[in-house]
Amino acid sequence: MHHDPAPNVGMPLGIRAATPEDASALAELARAAYSVYLPRLPVGVRPAPLDADYAATVHRDEVWVVDRGRRISGFVVLVRQPDHLLLENIAVHPDFQGQGIGGALLSLAEEQAVSRGIPSIRLYTHAVMVENQRLYEHLGYVVTARTTEGGFDRVFYEKQIRAITP
Repeated sequence: MHHDPAPNVGMPLGIRAATPEDASALAELARAAYSVYLPRLPVGVRPAPLDADYAATVHRDEVWVVDRGRRISGFVVLVRQPDHLLLENIAVHPDFQGQGIGGALLSLAEEQAVSRGIPSIRLYTHAVMVENQRLYEHLGYVVTARTTEGGFDRVFYEKQIRAITP
């Protein structure tokens, strides 16, 4: 059984690869994290993570979770593309926001890119999710495009990742 070590010692957040058994917890966490944006969005527009098939996501993509023993407090979904790593989804349960979990998951994404020699990470978010945008920009992500697709006002970001040289 995993025990949470003291903060800032080793892997204090308990990050591990997701398993198929985590799918329902991922869906529940996504509902908690993304539902707060519904009042800001046009009627009928729902963030895609609310309706994602997390069993398929865990099977198809690379999913990492922050496991606090009996409860998953955050997750990130990474999808390898030919020239970048797509950060498809990142969510932190509202009960655990402000504790550095999102930053730790974004750092993990960077570590995964570096270890594979992938030069950049890309992601997109909805324009109303301004809190996320501030975090991404603070961590060095740069806006590369703004588009409207099917009612989604999206902001696209990219961060160049420095490869570690031996």
